[in-house]
Amino acid sequence: MRVALFGGSFNPPHVGHQLLALYVLETAEVDELWFVPTFQHPFHKALETFEDRRAMCERAVEALGPRARVSDVEARLGGASLTLRTVRRLMEEHPGYTFSLVIGSDLVSETDAWYGIAELRSLVPFIVVQRGGHATGSAGGQVLAPVTMPELSSREIRAALAAGQSMTGWISRRVLGYIAERGLYAAAAPSPRPAPDSD
Repeated sequence: MRVALFGGSFNPPHVGHQLLALYVLETAEVDELWFVPTFQHPFHKALETFEDRRAMCERAVEALGPRARVSDVEARLGGASLTLRTVRRLMEEHPGYTFSLVIGSDLVSETDAWYGIAELRSLVPFIVVQRGGHATGSAGGQVLAPVTMPELSSREIRAALAAGQSMTGWISRRVLGYIAERGLYAAAAPSPRPAPDSD
């Protein structure tokens, strides 16, 4: 089993995350892609609860089919989320699997400062996806080209939700419904109609 790990705060997950995940599933040599929500940001950025972010990710991956799922490994590890620690644990839990790490090109310049980056690069290849406004670098791995993912900002989306602006088209209907139901991000926008069930 070849698994691409797609980590992030997912605060909230938006259509940019879904498009990137689908692109990797359809173009990279992987069997599955796992969303890996951060449990605790290493720089102590404020996040919605892990449970809410995981639930939103679960709704986001529904549209991607059975090859995409959500891992709770970072919650089980606890503490600040460090990619190397996450990869080590998943390799222990799934000895027959091979893993790769999906990152956007906006993160390539930061990887040299990651905790244990030399060991991380020795354990897993990186799959780099081009994001708008950021030059492509390899981070020592495969670069998926020439498609560029849209530049969507979770920070801007949170601000818009807090201001009561509609985020239709930026966030999937199922995730928007969850946000409205839970009152996340001080959402004041009307609840969208739920998407029809797939079954």
